[in-house]
Amino acid sequence: MVIDFNNLRINNLHSQTEFEKKATFFLEDWLSDSETMKVQTSGSTGTPKVFEIEKKKMLNSAVMTCNFLGLKEDDTALLCLPVEYISGKMMVVRSFERKMKLIVANPSLKPLENLEEEIDFCAMTPLQVENSLDKLHLIKNLIIGGASISENLKDKIFQALKLSNSQTQIFETYGMSETLSHIALKQLIPQAEEYFTAFENVSVTKDERGCLRIWAPNVNAEVLETNDLVEIKDENKFRFLGRIDNVINSGGAKIFPEELEALVKKEISNEVVFLGLNDESLGQKLILVIEGEESNDLLEKIHQIPFEKNFHKPKEIIFINEIPRTPNGKVNRTELKNIL
Repeated sequence: MVIDFNNLRINNLHSQTEFEKKATFFLEDWLSDSETMKVQTSGSTGTPKVFEIEKKKMLNSAVMTCNFLGLKEDDTALLCLPVEYISGKMMVVRSFERKMKLIVANPSLKPLENLEEEIDFCAMTPLQVENSLDKLHLIKNLIIGGASISENLKDKIFQALKLSNSQTQIFETYGMSETLSHIALKQLIPQAEEYFTAFENVSVTKDERGCLRIWAPNVNAEVLETNDLVEIKDENKFRFLGRIDNVINSGGAKIFPEELEALVKKEISNEVVFLGLNDESLGQKLILVIEGEESNDLLEKIHQIPFEKNFHKPKEIIFINEIPRTPNGKVNRTELKNIL
């Protein structure tokens, strides 16, 4: 199904699949007289919740993204994310705001398998990108969010596009449901940037804990206090270090699991998670969980990793068939810790 927002006739839309019906239902809700709509959080950092947001603020968010990427009327976008969450909803709203043509594709692990022509804009999760490397060159502007992007995947993306000679731009996103999707992007391709750049009319600072504070009046009337530890370069550039609630205190040393995970993922392609499990002598014992079958090859690669500090080396390595995830694909650390 293709929705042409430059010539929209909702009665002419023929929804065939369940996902197309969901997208059409959302569009009807969006075009209704109501000034607000319900949005559900993913539950990756706590219990999922539903809250009301103003459509006007969703439009403001759409304008910021479209302006940053230079999207324009009659461009083509691809929707392949669930419309139950803000990520999918905002793809529809951006297409509406910019009067783009929106291709509605089932949010599968291989969303590009039927794509044959170039498109101007798409948003995907890292797992979707991993399964779409052969067709990334067909997308002019790709944003990736929902979970961290491993160094291994970044390398695969670079190699795939290097062979295609494409002009594709790829960005990592930073945001949350409360900011109505992302408020900052960091370019991965063609230039690998170190810092996220916040959108126009968005400013960032740190609180006394070292966590990010966001002032984005166009999308939220309040200053948002996050649990994300950051390094601030200036009022609109920052580097994500990790979540304060994920910080592991082992023998008095503070360990950022996200940084260690990025280091390990440079060497192995498996999903990995560092956790701190209760320990009588250390307080928390550093554990490395690896998704997949145990192998001497993987263990050898782990042992050869040049960890910066001796206490960064895991005290124990556990292999697990499947790491639990939230409905939209994020690693569920709380559930994983409960399992262990």
